[in-house]
Amino acid sequence: MEKVNLASFNNNWYKPAPIIKRTIWYFINIAFFKSSLFTFYKLKTFLLKLFGAQIGENVIIKPNVNIKYPWLLSIGSNVWIGEKVWIDNLALVTIGNNVCISQGAFLLCGNHDFTKTTFDLFVKPIVIEEGVWVCAKAIITQGVTCGTHSVIGIACVVQNDLLPYKIYAGNPIQILKDRIIN
Repeated sequence: MEKVNLASFNNNWYKPAPIIKRTIWYFINIAFFKSSLFTFYKLKTFLLKLFGAQIGENVIIKPNVNIKYPWLLSIGSNVWIGEKVWIDNLALVTIGNNVCISQGAFLLCGNHDFTKTTFDLFVKPIVIEEGVWVCAKAIITQGVTCGTHSVIGIACVVQNDLLPYKIYAGNPIQILKDRIIN
């Protein structure tokens, strides 16, 4: 039976940006985004745009948010991103208009192929369509599209695409009911 050999792991193929750009962003992320003291939303959106993010109007990014690579981030207008959200965007993350991502949610674009001895990294984009609410502590994994106006309940793990206008809960995740907006 084969065994994992992490000494053979190699992700040299993955080059999200030059090392200097990643290093500068690392320190800006620590100072302005991961900090619990910094709440100036317009400066945060300016910095994200400066590093290549596509950002709409009226975007609120609370303290203690971790954004891996802003150049792989697209955020629509009227978006709220709560405390301690982690956007681990090794691939493009697209967030539509009027989306709420609540406290402690994780958006994870990368994973490892556990069937290979080399434990290869693979990355896939995440799409969160218009009007979605990602509740606290929810996890959205690589390659997922969250259909428009879906609701992802507290601490759900999303590994497959979600239908529009549905409320999801539980782990494993299940459709709870239709989302009806009055």
